[in-house]
Amino acid sequence: MASTEKPPIGTSTVKWRFPDIHPEGRKYVLIAGAIALASLFIWDVLTWPLLFLTLGVAAFFRDPVRTTPQGEGLIVSPADGLITMIERVPLPPELRGPQALGEEPMVRVSVFMSVFDVHVNRTPITGTIRHVIYISGKFFNADLDKASDENERQYFVVEDKNGLRVGFTQIAGLVARRIVSFVKPGDMIVAGQRVGLIRFGSRVDVFLPEGYAAQVTLGQRAIAGETILAIRGGKPATGVAQ
Repeated sequence: MASTEKPPIGTSTVKWRFPDIHPEGRKYVLIAGAIALASLFIWDVLTWPLLFLTLGVAAFFRDPVRTTPQGEGLIVSPADGLITMIERVPLPPELRGPQALGEEPMVRVSVFMSVFDVHVNRTPITGTIRHVIYISGKFFNADLDKASDENERQYFVVEDKNGLRVGFTQIAGLVARRIVSFVKPGDMIVAGQRVGLIRFGSRVDVFLPEGYAAQVTLGQRAIAGETILAIRGGKPATGVAQ
């Protein structure tokens, strides 16, 4: 007789797998691979370095599966990387006004992505895309505060079913030269869904609504679509580097 017992809670059937390469990056991997192959017939001393470069390009555009926490009052990280700033700042002009985030300063959490981080960005909440605003600009180091106002960047505003709005910004970095959006105003998205990508080093700023407390600390590493960045009604997190 077959057993009717249920597996104990916590039993895992999840297996590790190589991350997919995002479609946006496949052409770059093919180009790098073709150049590496061509070097065999032109100057083979470059073949191995070019093969490593091809692997590096593939790693940059990796797009792993993420498991997003579910629940009311959660804001998840839109980016992989290092938490470099948590501070109350005036809103950028593009996010001000009654149709965006209002006029009052908000707590900004900045996630810096190095060239080694996953660069696919995800929405921090479930809702409807209200604004997508692209601004061309300069290419300062994305870790600098002035990058928020002067670099190439793209602003998003997402509104949930209760009218809560969360704004976040993709900011191009020193070597980044292209911000790609996967969504447009009016699109309905779920927390953790892919919304864009920044090529080769960058930063994402998230503006926390009033009543939300940051659950990350400076120097912590965040994972897009998985790390809880803020929670409604909670206390700000504290941490110790060790």
